Amino acid sequence: MVKVKWPAGTLLAPVPPALISSGSVKTPNVMTAAWTGIICTEPVLTYVSIRPSRLSHEIIEKNKAFVINVPNLPLLQAVDFCGVKSGRTVNKFEACGLKALPCDEVDAPQIAQAPLSLACKVLSVTNYGTHDMFLAEVKAVYVDDQYLNDKGALSLEKAGLLAYAHGFYYTLGRQLGKFGFSVEKPKTIRKRRAREQARKRLGK
Repeated sequence: MVKVKWPAGTLLAPVPPALISSGSVKTPNVMTAAWTGIICTEPVLTYVSIRPSRLSHEIIEKNKAFVINVPNLPLLQAVDFCGVKSGRTVNKFEACGLKALPCDEVDAPQIAQAPLSLACKVLSVTNYGTHDMFLAEVKAVYVDDQYLNDKGALSLEKAGLLAYAHGFYYTLGRQLGKFGFSVEKPKTIRKRRAREQARKRLGK
């Protein structure tokens, strides 16, 4: 195997093609952004990087708030549309049949159809060349209750989440393991497998 060296580029993949909503419930705006992620756990900090020319940049800079909506397969068409169309020329919520819901904590709407929405309050804006990075604190997380199990735990793997890699969209595939599986003790593995088999027998 030989690895070929290329110039520096934005080839970190896969990434979530998140729907970033801003504005208000009455006048909502949305764009698609793959450049977002978690920075810190305490406090919960995130970011989104946006070109200054975008309408979303203007709105978020003014309102100091945005929502990261994690999309699934039913939202694929909207994800692509909102990544190529500008809110200056089309109401993307209307065009994609998206429903705006309020967030109690921030001045920005969430998308009702998204399985997961993170309400974010902007802390700072920093220019890094082509894009400005909006550093924000996650003030609340809104979850579609159809992805909660009977114990109230999140089963997001059932949502059919989207991923974006080098110009193409994908859905997440089969589950391969859980965090820490590589160092599990044999006794723990046997117990976990017994629980999984019991759930299958019960049809859960």
